[in-house]
Amino acid sequence: MRRPSWVPEGTDLDKPNAARVYDYYLGGSHNFEVDREMARKAMALWPELPQIMRSNRAFLRRAVTFLAEQGITRFLDIGSGIPTFGAVHEIARAIRPEAKVVYVDRDPVAVAHSRLLLEGDGACAVVQADLRDVDDLLARPEVAGLLAEGEPVGVLLVAVAHFVSDAEDPWKLIGAIRDVLPPGSALVLSHASLEGRPDQAEDHQKLYRMTPTPLTMRTREQITSMFDGFELVEPGVVYLPQWRPDQPESVGEHPERMTGVAGVGFRP
Repeated sequence: MRRPSWVPEGTDLDKPNAARVYDYYLGGSHNFEVDREMARKAMALWPELPQIMRSNRAFLRRAVTFLAEQGITRFLDIGSGIPTFGAVHEIARAIRPEAKVVYVDRDPVAVAHSRLLLEGDGACAVVQADLRDVDDLLARPEVAGLLAEGEPVGVLLVAVAHFVSDAEDPWKLIGAIRDVLPPGSALVLSHASLEGRPDQAEDHQKLYRMTPTPLTMRTREQITSMFDGFELVEPGVVYLPQWRPDQPESVGEHPERMTGVAGVGFRP
């Protein structure tokens, strides 16, 4: 296979990658046949997966737009994957051209792709770090610099915390980030919910246990408690399509079928 210009040297083109699989679900072009084959296998078990991923991405777009409209120009996207197909900097700059974004991911493949794609963009940085080692993440110069300016920061944990086990304590990790945020900063969070599709929850978690990224689905109450120390904005923690939809009719009759819940909160 000929290596496309956006693919870093040394990338294994014969092995699927989660970030490129996600790009495929979104309808993007930064993926290969090996990624598409993995996605098709997952869709055979759960045909609604692409719709769920797109609903999650649509929430990201609405939340970033909302924060930019509130005046936030600095964003920390943790677990960002590959910033393509409606990336945070593109969404934010449509409203705030001066927006700065630090993308963080633990996956070296996603990081390498991201650095190549964002080469020459002085207002974006890419960091390889892991939410589970939050002290290391916060100490990275790019992250520390973003937080040190004293201006509010929008922290994005979109479809990330459910990859942190109970033993690794996502509540504590999020609390550590909250405690260093300037006043007026915001947390944007989405998370796989047990209530949405209880008939699929266990099978879906079993599927992910066979991958390097096992999934922990949680109750809405557990997810809402991740916003401790933040003031939730309306409508609170709701199913993905219900969070400030562009058009009320777009929510549909069964928003719970998207399984994920999401919310946005500000630090006083």
